[in-house]
Amino acid sequence: MSTTIGILGSGQLGRMLAIAAAQLGLATHVYAPDADGSPAGQVATTRTTASYDDVGALRRFANSVDAVTSEFENVPAATMEVIGAICMASPGAAALQAAQHRIAEKTLATGLGIPTPRFWQVRNLDDLSLAMEALGGEAILKTCRMGYDGKGQIRLSPGDDLAAALASIDSDDTILEELIGFDGEISALLARDAEGAICHFPTAQNRHRNGILARSVAPAPVIPAVAEAAQTAATALAEAVNLVGLLAVEFFIATDGRLLFNEMAPRPHNSFHWTIEGSATSQFTQLARVLAGLGFGDTTAYGRWQMDNLLGQDMDRVPELLAQAGTHLHLYGKPEARQDRKMGHVTSRLGD
Repeated sequence: MSTTIGILGSGQLGRMLAIAAAQLGLATHVYAPDADGSPAGQVATTRTTASYDDVGALRRFANSVDAVTSEFENVPAATMEVIGAICMASPGAAALQAAQHRIAEKTLATGLGIPTPRFWQVRNLDDLSLAMEALGGEAILKTCRMGYDGKGQIRLSPGDDLAAALASIDSDDTILEELIGFDGEISALLARDAEGAICHFPTAQNRHRNGILARSVAPAPVIPAVAEAAQTAATALAEAVNLVGLLAVEFFIATDGRLLFNEMAPRPHNSFHWTIEGSATSQFTQLARVLAGLGFGDTTAYGRWQMDNLLGQDMDRVPELLAQAGTHLHLYGKPEARQDRKMGHVTSRLGD
């Protein structure tokens, strides 16, 4: 077997995919503007440092691999079109287009009958004023593209200076979302192969701090009906966009018990890093298997697990964590530990 998996992007998700692929005897080729010396580039078999709009480099890259996936959802559509004309491209154009835009993904969800918080498209101050008036309560104004880890969003209340809020976002492509009172958040993760077969992982329960995922516990301590509803919704979304690869979907559990769609990511997800030690097949191994046509691995969880992110300000804990029995430390090889930058994660087993 001489399969090579191409990876667009050079961060920690690409790094962990490359490690998982190597354990299956698969080669990896990382393509990114900063591939050399990057977290993924440090462990990949081959690296190409080039821009995502370098058509010649993209074609050479696609011709050198058997399948390509992306470790982030904001790959330019034109990039995937070039690659998809030459080899299998995961997760697929429709999945990327939906995940790249908050209005698109929420419209997709509502069209499938998946409940979401109320939302309005906002292009200017008039749109925002009308939306806030219709909502009549607290809201979150977010950029439709590129926002992550709490960036590109602002909380609003009736009576706030809407012009100042819109100026702080600095975009004419935004979404106003109803601020939901919720008891918790869970995420679902599935793998879908080129034939349309689907395999689910146990759901994870998430806790955020300052807009950044701080901790995930899995399997999520929720009633089976809630976990099953999340997996059913994720299946509908994956099939609607003909996804090949992984799809993670985040949901709010509202105080009234409703499960509400938050967002989706057609790639490995931070809330499932626990699967490296805690599942019979990790999310990264599962993705490598799908891309190489090796069939699904078992996703049974080995008991209950906790995953904690390590941010730049947490790096002084590394010596303590290295000495702690039962703790699995993963560092991403990033050269600079900045405030709120994800530098690694740690997993530990909570019990059976």
